[in-house]
Amino acid sequence: MSESDPFDEIIAEETDRDPDLAVIEAGSRTLRTQGGAPSADVPTRPEDPEVDKALREVEAELATRWGETKLEPSVSRIAALMDVLGEPQRSYPSIHITGTNGKTTTARMIEALLGAFELRTGRYTSPHVQSVTERISLDGAAISAERFIETYQDIKPYVEMVDAAQEYRLSFFEVLTGMAYAAFADAPVDVAVVEVGMGGSWDATNVIDGDVAVVTPIDLDHTDRLGETPAEIAVEKAGIVKQDATVILAQQPVDAAQVLLKKAVEVDATVAREGLEFGVVSRQVAVGGQLATLRGLGGEYPEVYLPLHGAHQAHNAAVALAAVEAFFGVGAVRAEPLDIDTVRKAFAAVSSPGRMEVVRRSPTVVLDAAHNPAGARVTAEAVGEAFDFSRLIGVVGASGDKNVRGLLEAFEPIFAEVVITQNSSHRAMDVDELAAIAVEVFGEERVQVEPRLPDALEAAITLAEEEGEFTGGGVLVTGSVITVGEARLLLGKG
Repeated sequence: MSESDPFDEIIAEETDRDPDLAVIEAGSRTLRTQGGAPSADVPTRPEDPEVDKALREVEAELATRWGETKLEPSVSRIAALMDVLGEPQRSYPSIHITGTNGKTTTARMIEALLGAFELRTGRYTSPHVQSVTERISLDGAAISAERFIETYQDIKPYVEMVDAAQEYRLSFFEVLTGMAYAAFADAPVDVAVVEVGMGGSWDATNVIDGDVAVVTPIDLDHTDRLGETPAEIAVEKAGIVKQDATVILAQQPVDAAQVLLKKAVEVDATVAREGLEFGVVSRQVAVGGQLATLRGLGGEYPEVYLPLHGAHQAHNAAVALAAVEAFFGVGAVRAEPLDIDTVRKAFAAVSSPGRMEVVRRSPTVVLDAAHNPAGARVTAEAVGEAFDFSRLIGVVGASGDKNVRGLLEAFEPIFAEVVITQNSSHRAMDVDELAAIAVEVFGEERVQVEPRLPDALEAAITLAEEEGEFTGGGVLVTGSVITVGEARLLLGKG
């Protein structure tokens, strides 16, 4: 690849979610900052006490298994489960998504587009913001608690059969993957949209042969498991690229792009690259989001409204559009583009909970699950573009295994002050340890410490309100999907 290749000018975009086993629960405290009605995007606890009890029992059983951060790199166990279940993942075509940042939002966009074209969809994403049932969606909505419980009970005997025959029991993520594939077959769906958990080659989801493989921007994350350079990480992620598939590549670092293109050549896959075969032609800020013109594999799609903030979301939309075009054969077996009105309708309805999500006004409170430096940089840029804050207060609770200093350094230019806190996850960084790093980055006078998240939210909102009722104070809650999920509950969104 030449030095002048467009892949030279790439940044990693969007925020990914931080894997964690924890099922998010929040205390009963009602904040004076409580927001509006619960969002339909994220399911709440079941109202029926018996159903809630049954769901908690399933969650407790799943919690006895390896969490998502403990891995044995192999697909042997999930392959064995698929075998005894009758290979449910072979009963529908699939779009497989890997990358470092942007996977979940891109999956939601792909799902919305496919649904708008009247296909029945199944979507599997991870981890969850508030409820484990979020991970498995049918027709654009999380499956009900009743269906989640029923699916678990259906495959449980087969899971136990595989457990008995393997050196290690199936993990939490492997069981959920088996549940998703079984639920999709049972529905049945016309197409599955599947996000990898981590990596690609040995990820539990990689027992499917995706007709379309999508690689969102690759950056440094999970370096202890995936590699210390974008190229090394790309080797693992290239594992989802299968024989004769179509590969949709978001903008990538040059070394990562080289790895991915080499793998595509090896398996005779067709490649479409952002910035070459498709991309964002133009975009402008609009009320509640942005208006973009996208170039797809079949031509231009002008005036597409996207109710999400940030340039990275426009790039995610371009990737999603190209993936759906590829699935329908646009640019290959058919020349005409997708129906523009259907595309516009689909994108206008897209949501992505916990991604630049406004959950309160006066002062404005924004949630964003940025957890690595790359995600934090694009979030900081998006905040500056979408909001005119005169004073922005950060609330940060991060996981201990992340590049926390890099994350804080990315936010330092936009935070007037930062409130350091800790979420309920066992993986959360100790609040004093996080505060010590924050003091080095921000200076002691700009750092406040509140170990409990409810107190941190109260403190941040109080600081933002010091600007006065009619000025531009705001709060950004970030650092981890767990922090964002718990804040979302505390602010009345679920």
